[in-house]
Amino acid sequence: MTCVTSGEGVHTVDSALTSVGLPIALAIIMFGLGLSLTVDDFRRIGRDPKPVVIALGAQLVILPAICFGLVTAFGLDPLLAVGMMLLAASPGGTTANLFSHLFRGDVALNVTLTAVNSVIAVATLPLVVNLSVAYFDPQGAGDVGLQLGKTLQVFAIVLVPVAIGMVVRRSRPGFADRADKPIRIASAVVLALVIGGALLAERENLADYLADIGVVATVFCATSLALGYLLPRLAGVDERQSLSSAFEVGIHNSTLAIAVAISVLDSEALAVPAAVYGILMFPLAVAAGFTIRRLPHGAGRRVPADS
Repeated sequence: MTCVTSGEGVHTVDSALTSVGLPIALAIIMFGLGLSLTVDDFRRIGRDPKPVVIALGAQLVILPAICFGLVTAFGLDPLLAVGMMLLAASPGGTTANLFSHLFRGDVALNVTLTAVNSVIAVATLPLVVNLSVAYFDPQGAGDVGLQLGKTLQVFAIVLVPVAIGMVVRRSRPGFADRADKPIRIASAVVLALVIGGALLAERENLADYLADIGVVATVFCATSLALGYLLPRLAGVDERQSLSSAFEVGIHNSTLAIAVAISVLDSEALAVPAAVYGILMFPLAVAAGFTIRRLPHGAGRRVPADS
């Protein structure tokens, strides 16, 4: 397995991205999420909690357990293993909403799940990261771990922009509607730049990282997508909402994971699993969408208007 280091050369490759660009990029993405949210999105949980509870259970409990099993079975380098666990603990993102829209899922459910899980992740993400650091004990990573001060940073970069976006939507709904498409486009561009920057920072080890992480990231993503669809279907959730759950559970917020790794934990190596995953998840999500729509009773069937 690859020996991961974090030398000075890595830190100076794209300091503008890590110190300024990345936090601003994530703030824009989370602000855009807030522009699409209302208080009713949170109230929807009380009116129809089953799909939300099932998806959240998969995201918060099952996926970290699956990821832990994968990184242990494949014997990943401890630092890369922690990076994968960081990714597994990250909530869904706006990309899941986009895929749900393209494949005619219940986008409102995606928005609700993203919002709720983003709030919960402020507590669960530090817990998973700290437990992972304690178990895998990565060497050469400096002071890796999310202590109170770093946890507050996660709180600030996740919830504050979302809250501001919600306030803007409440006070200026017309502006929020007009800004939705440009923000989504900007988010996609930002995601590509962030992934490219993270991979560039570790370019000397990229081939080894792909060899070490590529299979694990692919299996984890495919398993997440399948689990996100099958669990709700087995519980009697309708097809559109199960499709939305597949994308929400299967597509993690790579940008958040990279931001926490680089800006909060000060480790580009920790960001590599999220960057690799951020590339692989697009073709896998497209394949999952087409596969589900072509199932005999899949989400591709016409859904009655009152469903």
